[in-house]
Order: sequence, then structure tokens, then C-alpha cells
Amino acid sequence: MWKKGNVMNRRLTLAQYRGIDLFFFSVMLVISETVITLAATRWFPDQLYTVSVTAALTMIVMMRWGPWCAVHALLGGLVFCVASGAGARQYAVYCVGNLMGLACLPVLRAIGGERVRKDVLLSLLTALLTQLLMQLGRGVLAVLAMGASSAQFFAFFTTDALSDLFSMVIIWIARRLDGMFENQVNYLLRIQKGEDERSGFS
Repeated sequence: MWKKGNVMNRRLTLAQYRGIDLFFFSVMLVISETVITLAATRWFPDQLYTVSVTAALTMIVMMRWGPWCAVHALLGGLVFCVASGAGARQYAVYCVGNLMGLACLPVLRAIGGERVRKDVLLSLLTALLTQLLMQLGRGVLAVLAMGASSAQFFAFFTTDALSDLFSMVIIWIARRLDGMFENQVNYLLRIQKGEDERSGFS
């Protein structure tokens, strides 16, 4: 069995595999979010709407590794702030605000990760919930840290509305890829079980 501390495929331990996996998603997030943010803030500054991959990638990592997704929620806010030349208070708004997305984690656990993975509607709804929670977190932090008005608070939802759809599309695609939108311990056990069954018939 694939257990923590055991050698996986005679090469990697679970901790090593998880570290590589988290790093891979971090690199993907940094590159994607940097390009998108630069496009929105410098190349096309007159556009009313923005798009972000942070919630979608955080949701995928949440499904794969649970609370480790906090790293990607924070990283997404950090990359946005760096790429857009944000001020100190904006760092708090986006980095800390994004952590509100982790409130989806107990929901995911209550429903059951396997059930969410197999159900298209539940997958899309949890992706949307993660996105909306991040927007809520940013809005609340903006009010508390920057004294934002009610209009500015709701702007976190309206200007980022395309990200709601974008997140659901990404999760819809991810769940169609074997093992992508799945708890990785379960995935590795499933793969090993399949290999053991094939070996038994060889």
C-alpha cells in the first residue's frame, strides 16, 4: 500500500511526491497569474473585468492534498500584488483574503471528496464556492484594512465575475483528467491496486 514514509514505486515517498506536486502547481499558478495580471493591469488596463486562476488551482490542490492548498491561495494573492504593483495594504487584502477560500474545505469533507469528484454539479458548485469565498475575503479585508466603501466591496465580485465561470470551466476540465481532481492518497492506492491486479494475472 501507498503509505506515508514507505517507498513509492521504489523511488519516492509520499512526502516527496506531495512536495513535487505542490511545487508543480505553484509554478503553474505563478506563471498563469503573472501573465493574466500583467495583461489586465498593464497591457489592457481599460478592461472592466479580470480573470484569475487562483481559486481554480487552489480548489484542485484542496481536492488533492487538503489544507496544503493554503500555500496556493496565499501565493495567488502575492503574485497578483507583485505583478500589479500593489501597496502594502493590498497585500493583506489579497493574500489573507484569499485564505477565506479554505472555508470550502469543511464543506468538501462533509460532502465527501469522492462524491464531489464524481458529480459534475457538485464539482462546479464547490469551485464556484471557493471563488466566491475568496472574493468575500478580499472584500471584507478591504473594508477593514482600507476603509473601502460598499461599492468597492461589491466590486470585488463584479469585476472578477468572469473568474467565477473560468474557475468552473477549469474544474470541469480537471475532473475529466484521470487523477487530477482526486485525493492523491486515494489515487495512488487505486493505481497500485490496478497494478497488483494486473500482476496477479501475469
